[in-house]
Amino acid sequence: MNKTDLTNAIAAKAGLTKVDAKKALDATIAAITEALKAGKKVALIGFGTFAVNERLARQGVNPQTGKAIEIAAKKQAKFKAGAELDAAIQ
Repeated sequence: MNKTDLTNAIAAKAGLTKVDAKKALDATIAAITEALKAGKKVALIGFGTFAVNERLARQGVNPQTGKAIEIAAKKQAKFKAGAELDAAIQ
């Protein structure tokens, strides 16, 4: 399912126009992104939790040359599914 399919599904289930559903989806994604940028968690009870995971710098290997390289530290978004979501897909 892509963003257009998700927008169409939201519009159908919520009784919204596709334009309003797209605005709602874009606003939701923007709000989650802003919270993660600020270092906050976003917990949607029953669905899951979005959080930022900090990965430390580490040594890696260039697969083409076999030489050791330094992989820089970075922040990475992560999602942990909630219990209700896990149960729904089983």
